[in-house]
Amino acid sequence: MRRARPVAEIGLAQHQTNELHPLQQLLSDFDGVRVVCLGDIMLDQYIYGRVERVSAEAPIPVIHASSQRAMLGGVGNVARNTCALGAQAVLIAVTGDDESADRIRSLSAGEPTLTARLVREPTRTTTVKTRYIADGQQLLRADEESTEPIRPETAEQIIKVLAEEIRAADALVLSDYLKGVLTDDVLAAAIAEAQAAGVPIVADPKRNNFSVYSGVTVLKPNLGELAAAARTPCQTNSEIEDAARKIMEDSAIDAMMVSRSERGLSLIERDAKTVHFSARALEVFDVSGAGDTMVSTTAVALAAGADLSLAAELANVAAGIVVGKVGTAVVSCDELAERLLEIELTGPEEKVVSAEAALADVERWRQQGKRIGFTNGCFDLLHPGHVSLLTQARSACDRLVVGLNSDESIRRLKGEDRPVQTELARAIVLASLGFVDRVIIFSEDTPVHLLESLQPDVLIKGADYKIDEVVGADVVRAYGGEIKLATLVPGQSSTAVIAKMSGADSSNRSALPRRFQA
Repeated sequence: MRRARPVAEIGLAQHQTNELHPLQQLLSDFDGVRVVCLGDIMLDQYIYGRVERVSAEAPIPVIHASSQRAMLGGVGNVARNTCALGAQAVLIAVTGDDESADRIRSLSAGEPTLTARLVREPTRTTTVKTRYIADGQQLLRADEESTEPIRPETAEQIIKVLAEEIRAADALVLSDYLKGVLTDDVLAAAIAEAQAAGVPIVADPKRNNFSVYSGVTVLKPNLGELAAAARTPCQTNSEIEDAARKIMEDSAIDAMMVSRSERGLSLIERDAKTVHFSARALEVFDVSGAGDTMVSTTAVALAAGADLSLAAELANVAAGIVVGKVGTAVVSCDELAERLLEIELTGPEEKVVSAEAALADVERWRQQGKRIGFTNGCFDLLHPGHVSLLTQARSACDRLVVGLNSDESIRRLKGEDRPVQTELARAIVLASLGFVDRVIIFSEDTPVHLLESLQPDVLIKGADYKIDEVVGADVVRAYGGEIKLATLVPGQSSTAVIAKMSGADSSNRSALPRRFQA
């Protein structure tokens, strides 16, 4: 059996080294991992057409069907996503003995890296969801299904197949759509088999009682499912965390990934700080199947040896891609790699974030063992002195956060004729630098509140200060952080450059406090 490998540790910005970003490195480890996918399978059918009139029989649109397609749904979609990521999937599920079951078998055979272990139950109706779509809008969905629990003899077959397959697996996914396959006995046996094999378990729940999933590595409910199970509102970040931790404590669940729709994803681990990931979607066309993509990406990443924080971050990016597609869709390794490259290198505006979002990023980086650096300034007319300061700052840490004075705060500090460039323009220029990881615009005169919140491992300022003169030095040293002074480039300052451009005397620069001469 292929066992977990450690994810590569990256200490420098990608542009400074030939090494890959950790998430991109992780993608290269997906080849050869084996994920068992157990749960409720269904056939997703789509009928496409156009609507030009309303029926004379009833006030309903008439769709002129022009094409149709079918694909694996439910746990079948989890298996498809697993294969699309370059991993091998073993699909274990129950169908009826009908035409739809034959279609599911045919579709499974069309996936080169998917092994289907499908059990027929003759009296059962294979679940089929048929969606009618016109002009990109879903008009109607018709469901055929059985929801009663599978027979005891069918459950015995499922457990036997799982016991055979788990021996060569690197992860197990339990995909529960309340269609009757994951009975209490099947769930308990599957979790026990995976635990005995030392295999991580990712479960997508639909029940209101999460205790039946006790023993899983990570449970992935959405907000509605978490609120129903906890019997409490789950709207704010603190409410989500409190509800998840209470259930985890009561149900022997190691971690929860709570999908928050357009608000992103929350990762709550038993012995770690909660991390709230911002949504990564560029456009949203269809959210159906996004949970399947998130679950499969998490399972494949864990199977490849990633820690849960890194797996969750990748799953959040994958979900942001799949909601931009219509219908039950998958995300390929190439699509993930391309999106990661966009995020890291070609999207500087994505590095300009709120203090809350930066805190979530910092907490996630810390869980990955990264050293966090911080520096701040006005950065009005970026010059070689700024670049030197930022380069030295980045060399002292793994991730660099830059606090940027807002236009309002600069006017208070330097007068009504400053800044020359707006805060957004200055932020985008800073974020375009490969060695800057996040930019936070702050409106206070000093970054003390940011330092108290982020608690960076190292605060970097120019060597024209003494350490005791650095604003926030007392805050950083109080929690055990470090202060570093960067060597200055002689004769470089925004004030001097602006004065030279305007022909004015720059000698009044000395009248400003030194911490604002940037």
